[in-house]
Parts: sequence; structure tokens; C-alpha cells
Amino acid sequence: MKRKEQYQLDFPKDPFLGGENLSPLQLKLNEIIFGVDTFAGRLFDIVLLVAIMISVMTVMLESVQDLQVRYGQIFLLIEWVLTILFTIEYLVRLGCVSKPSKYAFSFYGIVDLLSILPTFVALFLSGSKSLLVIRALRLLRVFRVLKVAHCMKEANHLWIAFRATQSKIMVFLFVVMTIILLMGSAMYLIEGPAHGFTSIPKSVYWAIVTMTTVGYGDIAPQTILGQSLAAVAMILGYGIIIVPTGVFSVEIVAASRADKHLDMPCTNCDLHQHETDAIFCKHCGEKLPRAARKFELSQQEEA
Repeated sequence: MKRKEQYQLDFPKDPFLGGENLSPLQLKLNEIIFGVDTFAGRLFDIVLLVAIMISVMTVMLESVQDLQVRYGQIFLLIEWVLTILFTIEYLVRLGCVSKPSKYAFSFYGIVDLLSILPTFVALFLSGSKSLLVIRALRLLRVFRVLKVAHCMKEANHLWIAFRATQSKIMVFLFVVMTIILLMGSAMYLIEGPAHGFTSIPKSVYWAIVTMTTVGYGDIAPQTILGQSLAAVAMILGYGIIIVPTGVFSVEIVAASRADKHLDMPCTNCDLHQHETDAIFCKHCGEKLPRAARKFELSQQEEA
């Protein structure tokens, strides 16, 4: 359990909730904009996410030449309406927190600012409107809407597994890169420029494409020896997928099993980490506090 505690992913409370020296109106806006535990707060975030998705889809559709010719004015209107709304939202966010600079330089604050700048910059620099796709980063706010215990626990499992397998996967990737370099160099010597392998870097590119099972087909070995080496590379490619997946999966399972133990100390012997459905201490037999409380409540309900 020490490893779990070491790699525990901490989800801090939102630093912008509440604040000092705020008027009642600012506090109410703060609760709606930054809060996710109230109906108004969740509704605000959902409406905001819908607006962001509409904005991103508009930018994507605007890049299609035929649609741009036919609906260019509509796209422009939608873009400016959403930009103005996002600008107002950004200013309101700054106005309803006790430390506006803290929000402005936070991750979400920077993303919010970058999402509204391209439209205004486009007035002076043509072509910068394509930067509006930055607004897609604002979709990360969906995790605020879905900020429930279950999601946090699953995210914590992934984080623990990632930290536990980090060194193993790095070593594995180093071995893979070495094999790719050897494969590419060998293919360059076997096939040579006559068959499209004009340099070692290009041969390494072929090895990467082959071992990742992408297989563009722009370069292909022609000799029997080269084709045999390609077959070996393809088989090794499946190992590239299987090995890290297996290592990562084992750690996720271990993290999930670790969460099945509760940090519920026994009042008699102070033993920690009991099973989730435990009623009595597995060491001394004392009834556990949480289990005792549940038992009392059930007795009261029956009475």
C-alpha cells in the first residue's frame, strides 16, 4: 500500500470557488461559473460545452471550400456571436474571483484567453482564424461536469498504473528503438537504393511503419531476404502493442484491488486497510466504526 500512497493522484479543490471581499452578486456568479455541485453551475457548464462544440464544428466546416462559398456569412455570424459570448464569459470570470490574476494565469484562464484572441487577431492578420480550433481545448471542462467520485477513482487508477509502469515502458521503448534502428540499417544493406531504400533514415522510416503495423506501402522490399526481414518486423510489431498493454493492465488491476481495501482503522487495535464489506476487524474481531454505524442505522429503521 506504500506504493499507492506514493503515487496517489491528488485532485485539489477548485481554487476559484468562493473568495474574499466579493459582493453578493460576485459570489452568486462565482457559484454558477466555477461551481459544479449546483444545478445552475452544471447547467452553465453544459451550455458552455455545447457552445464550444458548435464553435469548433463551425471552424471545421468553414475549412471546406464549397461550404465556405455557400454559407460563409452564416459561419462568420456564428463565429462572432460565440466570440463575443466567450469574451463576456472570460471577463465575468475575472470579475467574480478574489484574485483575477491567479485565474488569468491558470491553465483554464490561458486556454480561455487563447480561444477568443484568434477572431480579433484575424481583423489584422489573415489566416489566423484557423487558430480558433484552440477552442477545442476548452472541451476539457467536461471533466468538471463529470467530476464525480467514480470518475476520480478511475482516473486515480490510471495515474497509479502510469507511474508504476513508467520506468518499465521507457526501457521497453528504448529496446524498440534499438530494434528499429537495426531493422532499418539491415534493410538498407539488403535492398539498397535500387529498391527505394535510398538512405538509412528512410529505411528506419520503413521499419517504424512496418513494426507499428501501419504499412503505407510506399516502400516495399523486393528481395527474398528483405521480405523475410519484413515478415519478422511485422511479427515483432504485434509485440510492441502487446507488451506495454499487458504491463499497464496488470498495474491497473493492482490499483483496482488496492482500492477494495478501506482506510478504516479499528478502534481497538488500530489496524488499517480492511475489506470494503468488512464488519469486524480481521485482527482482533472488534466491530469496525463504519460497520457499527451502519448496523445502528439499520436497527433504527427496523424499529
